[in-house]
Amino acid sequence: MRNTTTPPAARPGKAALAGRQGAKPDQVIDELRPGQSLELLKELHILTREGRLNQDTRRKLKQVYHLYQFIEPLLQEVHAASTADAPPTLADHGAGKSYLGFIVYDLFYNVAQRGALNTGHIYGIETRPELVEKSRALAARLGFARMSFLNLSVQQAITAPDLPPTIAIVTALHACDTATDDAIAFGLAKRARHMVLVPCCQAEVAGVLKKSRVLNLAKTPLAELWRHPLHTREFGSQITNVLRCLQLEANGYDVTVTELVGWEHSMKNELIRASRPARPNAVKTRAAQERLQAVLQELGLGDLTARFAVAGDAPREPGAQL
Repeated sequence: MRNTTTPPAARPGKAALAGRQGAKPDQVIDELRPGQSLELLKELHILTREGRLNQDTRRKLKQVYHLYQFIEPLLQEVHAASTADAPPTLADHGAGKSYLGFIVYDLFYNVAQRGALNTGHIYGIETRPELVEKSRALAARLGFARMSFLNLSVQQAITAPDLPPTIAIVTALHACDTATDDAIAFGLAKRARHMVLVPCCQAEVAGVLKKSRVLNLAKTPLAELWRHPLHTREFGSQITNVLRCLQLEANGYDVTVTELVGWEHSMKNELIRASRPARPNAVKTRAAQERLQAVLQELGLGDLTARFAVAGDAPREPGAQL
């Protein structure tokens, strides 16, 4: 997938835009889209109380906008294919303050569509109850009626009656440690059509590599890649994302990996996008399953087989449906 930026839509003059945004002409912020909710951006601390951006919040806004450019065509696709029995849904896993969910809702439903769509729902899934309550209150105040926030763990979310049996799109933005893996497990269980993931730090694989370091050094010179503690951490992070991609491919998904934004904005910059075709390539799926097991065994990561498991209904025969 090419990492390109969609050209911005034509904007009205500064005076007209300032009128819509409730700001003086000299306070117009070029990054904001016409019609975007200033109250939302202030509540998310992306704008100051005076309606301005600072360096840190400008960086955050750029990351979320860029991720939205990847998500918007997926939302358009699932809306086009939706039915009354399968409405378009997006679940943001490990939502935190729900930056992503709120901005996706505002940009897609309130700005890009301007009330043209009356279906679709965004779910924010978060384990910290105080953040869930704040998000619920903010959605109610802004009138974002098709947003729900659930105080659930990943295992609870998979079977919770408040969530539909299938979810069209699963996202996870900078989900730390194993939270990205939890989002993948949730997406597989919910038979997601698309997953958009921006992983963050992950220590689990590095811990297993460290534990088996002596044995692996005796077995293969490749263990030099993670002999030193700093290399263990960095290699562990890299191989974690490799294993995540293989896991998704082993479950029938087509996977692309690209940068979210330039490295000057964030060192945690990898974006994994996985899409499940209507008819997965069973040969490629089976090859990914074999490579996944081979990598786990070669690196002495057999303890993590369950973490990177293949769903029981992953396609194995030519022409099989997911």
